[in-house]
Amino acid sequence: MGGFFGITSKKECLVDVFFGVDYHSHLGTRRGGLAAYDEKIGLQRKIHNIENAPFRTKFEDDLNEMHGVAGIGCISDSDPQPMLIRSRSGSYAISTIGVINNAESLIDEIVENGGHFDAMTGGRVNSTELAAALINCKGSFAEGIKYAQDKVNGTLSILILKDNGHLIAARDKLGRVPVIIGKGEDGYSVTFESFANTKLGYVKVRELGAGEIVEISPEDGIVQLAKPQQKMRICAFLWSYYGFPTSTYEGINVETMRYRNGEILAKYDQEKKNAEGLDYVGGVPDSGTPHAIGYANASKVPFARPYIKYTPTWARSFTPSNQIQRSKIAKMKQVPVHELIEGKNLLFVDDSIVRGTQLKETVDFLYSNGAKTVHMRSACPPIMYGCKFLNFTRATGDLELITRRTILELEGEEGFKHLEEYSDAETERGRKMRDAICKKFNFASLEFQSLEGLIKSIGIEPCKLCTYCWNGKE
Repeated sequence: MGGFFGITSKKECLVDVFFGVDYHSHLGTRRGGLAAYDEKIGLQRKIHNIENAPFRTKFEDDLNEMHGVAGIGCISDSDPQPMLIRSRSGSYAISTIGVINNAESLIDEIVENGGHFDAMTGGRVNSTELAAALINCKGSFAEGIKYAQDKVNGTLSILILKDNGHLIAARDKLGRVPVIIGKGEDGYSVTFESFANTKLGYVKVRELGAGEIVEISPEDGIVQLAKPQQKMRICAFLWSYYGFPTSTYEGINVETMRYRNGEILAKYDQEKKNAEGLDYVGGVPDSGTPHAIGYANASKVPFARPYIKYTPTWARSFTPSNQIQRSKIAKMKQVPVHELIEGKNLLFVDDSIVRGTQLKETVDFLYSNGAKTVHMRSACPPIMYGCKFLNFTRATGDLELITRRTILELEGEEGFKHLEEYSDAETERGRKMRDAICKKFNFASLEFQSLEGLIKSIGIEPCKLCTYCWNGKE
């Protein structure tokens, strides 16, 4: 995954670009980058590894070296970017969000036609460089971006900084991720996360439509280069997990959506008389917390935090490259509040259950600290398919998913023909899968949000949401 932010302005703006990019740090953990345009210096770029330190600390010194009235930056969960490119359309910096599933075939096609790439370790090609190569096949940015998005199997949103300080922003063809335009006193901003605009004094002008392309400058404002298409499939996972709580996509705020989601889960449990006699409702921190607040409000069971994550020194459990260290840090971060655990019947809401490995460790930790029972609720439906559009679920294969592994154990590959039944709590197969996962993880009970409940909590037409990881429908 990842996120980008950019500004085109009449005045020096690199400090604001720096903070705007930093506000996207929750979307990626591998690379951070900044590019700037200054009339005297031209295009500049800095990229740093952020696996062991946050974006802010890696780029503070660069602000003394870089200058410009326009800039872009990104947080990347994959390859280094932005890239600096020279082409017949001029020099530019480019950052991308998305996944190119057919990268190898596109690389072969370009190489066969005389093109070349700077290969990374293992012979891989930087996905943003590949996107630029496709754009450069055409005579203009608009034509090139449309060509690239048509050729790519996956998702490709693009932010370009031209060598005249203008920005070009393009939302992916199906609008799976947001691209939001803001206006300030001296220019414009482009952002993934809406709150980054607000915090830096930019007022939202509009969100780009699916496949829409615009060129932005302080002098000419927003010039549309390609109209949006009607079909949209924005990722529902943005509201459930990845999106920052204060952000709003398509008019729907993340935090309030999560409250509604938790309320729907609670009402279902009340109807079915599930998990009665609870002492506290808590959220698996951090993104499960607002879902749990919604559940507690609707169920009238007190909300509590039976354990707290210690984050001052290790903000991200996956920071070390060594898996043993990551697991150790994850355990060390969980600090119990014994008075809220010992002898208590607890229900926790998590944003989703993907592999379940860390969740099992959390439940074992709660029982080891005296919990009487631990019930678990997932704010998402059962994940049956690894995401192939944005890699939200981070599964390299479907059998990494706890649902798929459990189904294979219950019924063999025949069970994969009945995934819709397994998703449904009201079917025999659905109950068996939930019971089997309960036994694996020592849950007192387990339930998932229904797909209908998730869509209702978002409040957008189902046809405009991508729900592939739950139902396999593109």
